[in-house]
Amino acid sequence: MVSSSLALGITIATVAAFTVVGLLAARGRVRSVDDFISARGTAGRGTLTATVVASMMGAWILFSPAEAGAAFGGVGAILGYAIGSAVPLLLFVPVGARIRTVMPSGHSLTEFAYARFGAGMYLFVLLVSVFYMFIFLAAELTGIAGALALVAGIPHWQTALLVGGFTLVYTAYGGLVASIVTDTIQTLVILPLLAISFAGALLALGGAGELHAAAVATDATLLDPTFRPALEFGAYVAFAILGANMLNQGMWQRVYAADETSSLRRGFGVAAIVVIPMILLAGLFGVAAAALGLTEAGTASVAFFLVLEEAFPTWVTLAVVVLAVLLVMSSADTMFNAIASVVTADLARVFDDVEQRTLWIGGRGLTIAVALGAMVVGVQGYSVLELFLTADLLAAAVFVPFLAGLYTERLTGSGAIAASVSGIVVGIAFFPLARAALAVIPGAGDVLPEPSFLVAFVGATGLSAVATALAAATTDAGVDLDTLDREIRRLDDSVTDGGREVDE
Repeated sequence: MVSSSLALGITIATVAAFTVVGLLAARGRVRSVDDFISARGTAGRGTLTATVVASMMGAWILFSPAEAGAAFGGVGAILGYAIGSAVPLLLFVPVGARIRTVMPSGHSLTEFAYARFGAGMYLFVLLVSVFYMFIFLAAELTGIAGALALVAGIPHWQTALLVGGFTLVYTAYGGLVASIVTDTIQTLVILPLLAISFAGALLALGGAGELHAAAVATDATLLDPTFRPALEFGAYVAFAILGANMLNQGMWQRVYAADETSSLRRGFGVAAIVVIPMILLAGLFGVAAAALGLTEAGTASVAFFLVLEEAFPTWVTLAVVVLAVLLVMSSADTMFNAIASVVTADLARVFDDVEQRTLWIGGRGLTIAVALGAMVVGVQGYSVLELFLTADLLAAAVFVPFLAGLYTERLTGSGAIAASVSGIVVGIAFFPLARAALAVIPGAGDVLPEPSFLVAFVGATGLSAVATALAAATTDAGVDLDTLDREIRRLDDSVTDGGREVDE
């Protein structure tokens, strides 16, 4: 096991270094609330690609894909995970362009929900989106806390406090401006570290031939891409990731941060290509762990680090600790900013005469509150994959009627809510992780269907899509999409940055 003091020292040095980078990057550049929550028009193609990759590829790629490879079907499950992660980024290419056309002055997905559907659907989207982003944060902190506890014996609370606290410092100060700059640097470090980690592990464990033989001897289905449970896992994970990212405010922020539509298309498109090998490499650690017999009950989620301990000397493990910390910071700052931007934009709509500095402070205050809550959940040691699936189910049922509002003027707010609720009801009825909670309802055990993740996610998305189509065909909201942008309050007045007034 790695020395606790050494691992803790490297963690502190890493988070402190990127905190300084974030603070310096934002100094003098956050001149308005709009800069803070959208960094509108500041990211070119390369920068946008890097920040999208870093934002989406949090520390979960060291846990969930490896857990999928070790416990949910081997290479077939990993392939589904990789493709499912790329699909929402590709979908943002046309959807992002449409968002910028319909609401060029917008800031958040909840702004769009309110302007397009009214208060009911707005509240629905707000709750699902914030819940997902909170769970994302908690899962990230859960993962890094568990990893450092495994390799160095560091208490969960210390890791969660360090990583969450330092990230919060530069995020609360510099907003999206700081996040984009640190994301760019983190991506340049993360990609080679991940590749070197896999190549080094492969060589240390005897090469691909040795691992292939071990996998065949242990469980041949680990290498079978047609293994049915693996295909089912890949299918429902694809639906889960798609829905979650369509309601991820962090992605909406980056749509507006693109300096032009061509940068948006190129940035999200290239990011979709980049994430596939990243997830494949991370997931293969899980296959290796299962093949070598390293995974026991309850340890599949840390399969990546089990292989590291088996294959690498201490100094290499420490390098991967840096990788894990960077991954957490790159996605945690996205979620912090995303939640703050939702609240800031909504406060601006509710309180027309509120000062923009007050909005800024309010957004920072909520960021701190959410961060503390996520840290508390993060030290509990829950399954990272199960945390994500719980939040993803709600998003899978809501994203179709939500996005339909971008393209049709007929769908009403009540129709969108009805479609979302129908999807959620079906999803929960089949959702295995909800079975214990549903079982306490008298007589529920006699009527509940056989639990299935696949049916839960496909059913939630499919039924909400059918209900959306029916609602749009039978009603007419009479909404003029060309006028939605008029309802958006501009947030480009100057605010105090770093203790001094900044003029426009």
